[in-house]
Amino acid sequence: MSRTTVRASAARRLHLRQRREKESNGSQGNCASHPRNAYEGRRVVNLVRGKQANEALAILKFAPQAASEPVFKVVQSAIANARSLADRDGVSFDESDLIISEMFVDEGPTMKRFQPRAQGRAFQIKKRTSHITVVVATPEKEEAR
Repeated sequence: MSRTTVRASAARRLHLRQRREKESNGSQGNCASHPRNAYEGRRVVNLVRGKQANEALAILKFAPQAASEPVFKVVQSAIANARSLADRDGVSFDESDLIISEMFVDEGPTMKRFQPRAQGRAFQIKKRTSHITVVVATPEKEEAR
């Protein structure tokens, strides 16, 4: 890995951490390293970005893409995190009020494997992973941004 790549990924992590600290409104769900390509996940995420949480779950449940299952689980996790945050703060919670305010898929680490080929050669297989992030918020908190 080159020096510029390391700097870029460190800068990206710092940017994400600062953004999370800045926007304390909303609840977040993460999937640290999902074994799918980022572009496969982005296709599914684009279907439900900006929709109500319950509507997004219904869409993801019946989406034919294989990446819809982990995105479904992350949205469920974000809703559960919002519920536990509301219980902790003693705030009334209505799941139908939640909207998906932010949702993105980034590339994760790539595992490199080798497959034997003819005449003693080796063929590299790249098993790509992705990071799925979902932020749910109520419409009032969304307008406050």
